[in-house]
Amino acid sequence: MAEKIEAEMPEEAKGLSFVEQMIVDDLKEGKNGGRLQTRFPPEPNGYLHIGHAKAICMDFGAAEKFGGKSFLRFDDTNPTKEDTEYVDAIRDDIHWLGFDWGENERYASDYFPQLYDLAVRLIKEGKAYVDDQTSEEIAAQKGTPTTPGTDSPYRNRPVEENLDLFERMNKGEFEEGSRVLRAKIDMASSNMHFRDPIMYRIIKTPHHRTGTQWKVYPMYDFAHGQSDFFEGVTHSICTLEFVPHRPLYDYFVDFLTDGSYRPRQIEFNRLNLTYTVMSKRKLLQLVQEGLVAGWDDPRMPTISGMRRRGFTSKAVRNFIDRIGYTKIEEAMISVSLLEHAVREDLNAIATRAMAVMNPVKVVVTNYPEGQTEMVEMENNPEDATAGTHSMPFSREIFIEADDFMENPPKKFFRLAPGAEVRLKGAYIIKCTDVVKDADGNIVEIHCTYDPESRSGMAGASRKVKGTLHWVSAAHAVDATARIYDRLFNVENPSAEDGDFRDLLNPDSLKVVEGIKVEPFIAENARPGEKFQFQRIGYFTPDVDSTPEKLVFNRTIALKDSWEKAQKKNV
Repeated sequence: MAEKIEAEMPEEAKGLSFVEQMIVDDLKEGKNGGRLQTRFPPEPNGYLHIGHAKAICMDFGAAEKFGGKSFLRFDDTNPTKEDTEYVDAIRDDIHWLGFDWGENERYASDYFPQLYDLAVRLIKEGKAYVDDQTSEEIAAQKGTPTTPGTDSPYRNRPVEENLDLFERMNKGEFEEGSRVLRAKIDMASSNMHFRDPIMYRIIKTPHHRTGTQWKVYPMYDFAHGQSDFFEGVTHSICTLEFVPHRPLYDYFVDFLTDGSYRPRQIEFNRLNLTYTVMSKRKLLQLVQEGLVAGWDDPRMPTISGMRRRGFTSKAVRNFIDRIGYTKIEEAMISVSLLEHAVREDLNAIATRAMAVMNPVKVVVTNYPEGQTEMVEMENNPEDATAGTHSMPFSREIFIEADDFMENPPKKFFRLAPGAEVRLKGAYIIKCTDVVKDADGNIVEIHCTYDPESRSGMAGASRKVKGTLHWVSAAHAVDATARIYDRLFNVENPSAEDGDFRDLLNPDSLKVVEGIKVEPFIAENARPGEKFQFQRIGYFTPDVDSTPEKLVFNRTIALKDSWEKAQKKNV
């Protein structure tokens, strides 16, 4: 491994993130026997979001790039918040992003016996003790960054008493919150994490894997580094908020290593995205209070929500590659950058088709009644291999109501009395009359068509300024469209005073019933299918969609109208 990296270094080093560069340097030096092993350690207490995707791309991506392996390890040390539903969802999300861990799936609970044994060892060595104080009392004794803490009155308990109490804690003899096991380090340390951190607390909620076997559960700082060590992890990559934890990570690992191997913690900047929140607690609150339609609501920043909305894994990964990894906590990343990556990918792969969101009927009065002809539509102009599909044209069609004006302003290049437009893929039509109801509302637009204006005919080259999308009325299929937008109406909800829920965008979801789609869309409305509804946006069938009731999610508009609107309001 070390020789391979040395040989490839000049080429590999180009465009490396600082994390990847550190990995390359370690491999070149032959650390840990030239091995590379990473891990992604989610707690199964919620669904993964776009911030986790950044970590996944680093953990699994680096292992792939440099010939190592990566583990998926569920950090299941708090049974009060964890569930197998989350375990399954996490697996699905990682697979969707394009990564696989093979046989390397682990759980922190796999190491509960070793962790417990290490705790007993530290008690015997006088480096841990049972504390009977409340969490509030312990917190008060921690002091401040500029003032030392105060020793617990239980800090010097005899070893045998600590061993007995810890064993009884695990047997369930004491109530939750009545006792904890603390490391005996330094209550005057400048690093607050060294001021006798809690190693174990009592939890009597059954665990989703181990049931009622354990009544004491390790804290993150005690479990994480040791689990890395037990697993063989060489590079423990995490976000910047864990920088102050690194000395404690190393402190506990020191009790296990003989120096021949040890994991190395490396921190990078977390992802902060505009117009949303990344706090699992807040996201859970939105779900539990019914403010969104579940963890996979397409407005959520969760990976499952983005998948349901129609984002592609390639777009997400491209976005993460572009924003990169640094050692500096950066300002908010504009969600427009993510949306640009989505548009870019969908433009290349989405099938073009016709749908009318707000239909008004057009009658082509000189077209034969009862006649239908098929016109050919290009599936994707960006892909020469995508082919075409047939679309029916008939005497009565639907167009967008907004594409007609009775008294148009200058430079209105759509349909109006006496004006001509081209129907995409079909004929040129000219408005001759308008039919209104008793209230003056337009119910029909009457037009004539130029029979020689279809592609391949003599009049096909005749120039008109407007081109409209349309759907044959006799063949149109009714569907529902869900139009999604920003979840919040402020750029950084977490920075605002007050209740974050008051900042939700009331227009983040608009449901449009009775849209008209061409038959080709209805016939191909399979899960995961990507469509560009011409002139409207990118859409995908929702999980709620059925052949009897089609439901489409707007993945994204063709252009970023939100950013333009915000600039106008400034």
